Amino acid sequence: MAARLIDEDPTLAHEHALAASRRAGRIAVVRETVAITAYATGDFALALRELRTYRRISGRDDQIALMVDSERGVGRSDRALEVGRAVDRASLPVDVRVELAIAMSGARLDLGQNERALQELDIPELDPNRAFSWSPGLFAARAAVLEELGRADEAAQWRERAEIAAEALGASDADLEEIEVDEIEEIELDDDRELDVDGDDLDDEESGDDSVHVDDLSDADGADDDVSDVDDTTDVDEAAELASRIDSPSERED
Repeated sequence: MAARLIDEDPTLAHEHALAASRRAGRIAVVRETVAITAYATGDFALALRELRTYRRISGRDDQIALMVDSERGVGRSDRALEVGRAVDRASLPVDVRVELAIAMSGARLDLGQNERALQELDIPELDPNRAFSWSPGLFAARAAVLEELGRADEAAQWRERAEIAAEALGASDADLEEIEVDEIEEIELDDDRELDVDGDDLDDEESGDDSVHVDDLSDADGADDDVSDVDDTTDVDEAAELASRIDSPSERED
């Protein structure tokens, strides 16, 4: 239920998550869902507490970016940087690593460290010519930092890239991490295989290279071109769906 309500009524979604936690508070995914809905309603202190509990129960760092951003939300940007630095980024999935970089950049902006905020985004996944699932948020975050630095022309280029990447990824309407595009206005998959509607035939980003190529834009500032690699019966799939649908750290207003 919480996953279905998160977009249209975050407060009600949070109430459902809290109800689930009263019955199954020792289940990691339940505490994760409470944290996500609390974050969506702006209760960053509760989100942070629940994220810590989720991390302790599950032993996972997949919500580390949300932890960093929640620290920012309660006005502790210095602490946010400490939390982010304490994690081995090499052990994180690529999408989590990118979200962490965005959150860390935001914390630097909070502290007036604009140049260092830009450096936080200088990661291998920042490829201006290909769009992955994380690219729109990463490009938009870079545009915001460049704007703060007074580099308006470069910021405009990265904002345009963010829009193009979002359009290209959305137009595919498939659960691919990467897609192939020959032109900005057209999307073409690398192969002609039929996509299984249940997603059984889809590979993740580490098993193939179906990337989006944006051919008509030049580099804005020399970014590296190489890419490294609830309802009341809440389950892992629903929590994952919910996590993917809330605003990412890059979208929270500073």
